[in-house]
Amino acid sequence: MSTRKSTAWKSIRNIFDQIHLYAGLISGLVVIAVCFSGTIYVYNTEIREFMDSELYFVEETGARKSADELKDFLEQSEASNVVGVMWNEEADRSVQFTLKQEGEEGRGTTYYVNPYSGAILGNTSDKTQTAEFMGYMFSLHRWLLLDRIETPILESMGNRDLGRFINGVATLLFLLGVITGIVIWVPNKVKSWKQGLKVKWSANWKRINHDLHNTLAFYSLIFLFIMGATGPFWSYSWYREGWQKTWDIYQEPVAKSEAPGGRGGEGKGGEGRGNGKNAEAEVAATAPAVLSLEDVFTATNAELPYEGNIRVSLPSKASDPVSVSKYRTGFFARSGSDQLTLSSADLSVTEANLFSDLPWRQQVGRSVKSLHVGDIFGQFSKFLWFVACLIATSLPITGTLIWWNKRKKKPAKKKPMQTKVAEMA
Repeated sequence: MSTRKSTAWKSIRNIFDQIHLYAGLISGLVVIAVCFSGTIYVYNTEIREFMDSELYFVEETGARKSADELKDFLEQSEASNVVGVMWNEEADRSVQFTLKQEGEEGRGTTYYVNPYSGAILGNTSDKTQTAEFMGYMFSLHRWLLLDRIETPILESMGNRDLGRFINGVATLLFLLGVITGIVIWVPNKVKSWKQGLKVKWSANWKRINHDLHNTLAFYSLIFLFIMGATGPFWSYSWYREGWQKTWDIYQEPVAKSEAPGGRGGEGKGGEGRGNGKNAEAEVAATAPAVLSLEDVFTATNAELPYEGNIRVSLPSKASDPVSVSKYRTGFFARSGSDQLTLSSADLSVTEANLFSDLPWRQQVGRSVKSLHVGDIFGQFSKFLWFVACLIATSLPITGTLIWWNKRKKKPAKKKPMQTKVAEMA
């Protein structure tokens, strides 16, 4: 009976070996490019802050100016409206204000400001060499740099979509390689598991390469699985929808409704004009909101009494609410932000979406980006993801070498009988 089981397992394992092999060989080059760029991009924020430190760090000189003083100064000097603020409470850090001109499309321009002097340190419109480099790393990681090619490669889809598709296929094959690797490794090493957890450095290079592939993959297994399982979220809409439904965060797309005040609401004969008081009320409702940022911070900290950075999105209309997000800081800080909606009239909390109040499934579902890039638990998890991504970059290389070394070599040609006799003599 045991012989039959052993034979059956060898057949099953051979199938998984082949799947593992060809999944790795097919996706190898793409996985190397994606994982290499991902290894660098794990520390995207830290690299930018180190290389362009003049934008992010300031000297503590006296008292900080208030957020409202800085806001008024920026709006006057740049002739634009502040639409967002990222307020950092750390003494040696700059603060960020996002400004948009009237009628400007897009997200606007973010300015880095010294909170002590009010000096503008730079803005996102001025691309530094670091920003350019990290942009290339992001493009390589997401679209394999195909978005940088102006001429369409295929008529059926754009270059960015093509890069996203190839990336998704390679990531799914990588995930398949991780799963089959588990099936191959565990039953084979269960009896001699200690040997499977170390590298025999005294052996020849082929054995060392084999041990590096198996051992490093085992130690980083859970991180490789998470990266592989979250990666296709940005490649395929069906995968993204499946993820959202699995973790109970899916919401049906909302159809765009007609803008208020359009032609559909106008009556004949001037019925839609209204009287003077109504017109004044409408103008007041659509005017930009005038709010105290310091009061917004006070209301936020009263509701969320912990240390963290605050991001404020100011409404474009006086009647619209204020959106606030607060992010925890620290070495083990979790990534999920707490979100508040404040009334623009009195800054009372009208809605609070706290990350800790969400069910566990929804916390996982909403953390897909943090799970992928590794900042789910601050700098602690970032380092683990960095090491795991570095290992993932090496796996296609060590795996290919294992396959190359195991190839059947052609048998040496037999020497003629006369030659053998002569050699014996």
